[in-house]
Amino acid sequence: MNKSVLVIDDDKMLRDTLTNGLRKQSFTVFTADSAEAAHEILGRISVDAMVLDRMMPGQDGLSFLKQIRAKGDTTPVIMLTAMSGSDNAISGLAEGADDYLPKPFQFQELVLRLKNITNRTNPTQPQNVLPTCLIYSDGEFFIKSDNTGTKELLSLSNEEKKLLQSLTQPFGNIVSATPMVAKRLRNKINSVSSNIDIITVRGMGYKIVNTKR
Repeated sequence: MNKSVLVIDDDKMLRDTLTNGLRKQSFTVFTADSAEAAHEILGRISVDAMVLDRMMPGQDGLSFLKQIRAKGDTTPVIMLTAMSGSDNAISGLAEGADDYLPKPFQFQELVLRLKNITNRTNPTQPQNVLPTCLIYSDGEFFIKSDNTGTKELLSLSNEEKKLLQSLTQPFGNIVSATPMVAKRLRNKINSVSSNIDIITVRGMGYKIVNTKR
């Protein structure tokens, strides 16, 4: 299953370079140009790792990291910075960074560090486990309603069911599909649950994600 990464950096050229490079390494990449934008994204989806710039306008990376850790977010974070010196590395690690990489850096080194921190996160967790709100039984999908907590059958067309099977076997697959089918499936899921969503991965297809941590 593709690992997902949120790149948070105010430098558009760097964001674009990392996005293109990481996608070629089979990562699913989301980007934010500020800490404020990253908060909004993390309010909707979960990711496997973050690459976080330390110095940004508005809320800086260190404050952002401290804030999400205080909320219980344990997503692995690699902090990037142009600030050199061991004291800066220590302060980043003290606030909850899992790794620290000074700028400029070698792209391949970042890839290796990302693979290391994502592979050691829940290494024994099965990758095909569905979120608790989504149930697959006897060839049908059921979903727990946000309003009642009861299990409801998702009434799906053959195309929608095939897409949902592809998206969940394993959970997190990126799958190509016609926009109309993906939209219909997303609407049916959203009508009964806010815990999962189907998002567009630009240039690649669609992915189902947890929206609640």
